[in-house]
Amino acid sequence: MNLKEGDKAPEFSLFDTNGNIINLKDLKGKKLVLYFYPKDDTPGCTIEACEIRDNYSNFTDSNIVVFGVSADNKESHQSFTKKFQLPFPLLSDINKSMCKDYDVLYNALVDEQEVERISRVTFVIDENSVISKIWNPVDPNGHANQIFKFLNI
Repeated sequence: MNLKEGDKAPEFSLFDTNGNIINLKDLKGKKLVLYFYPKDDTPGCTIEACEIRDNYSNFTDSNIVVFGVSADNKESHQSFTKKFQLPFPLLSDINKSMCKDYDVLYNALVDEQEVERISRVTFVIDENSVISKIWNPVDPNGHANQIFKFLNI
C-alpha cells in the first residue's frame, strides 16, 4: 500500500504509554498528527519528540491530538516519556501492523543481516480520517515548525 494525501487513513488500534487502547475511529472529529519514529531514546527521535514537547501547547490550543508511534513496548515508552517529560502519548506497534498499514517500513542491512526498520514519517489526518499531509522523510530538526506552518497554528 502506498498512501497518498487525500487517502482515507488506515484504521488502527494500539496501546498507548498508559495502557489505554487508542483507535482511529474513536478520534473521528479531531485533527491528528501521527509521527512514526525508529526507536525510543535515540538522538533523532529525542530531538523530534522534544521539539513537539516544547511546542505542545500549540497543538492542544488548536484541539490537535498528537501521537508518536514506534515498535517499542509500553515500558520503553514509559521510560522515554518520563526521561524527557513528554506530554503526549506514544503508541506501541510491537508487531508493526500499523507501520505496515501506513507503509513506513523499510529493510536495512545490519551486520550483513537484513532487518526491518521504521522510517521517520509524519501524517496529518483531518477530522474525517483523511490524510491531509505526509512528510517523508522527516528531518527531526525543525519538524515541529513544519507541522505548525502546514496547520496554520
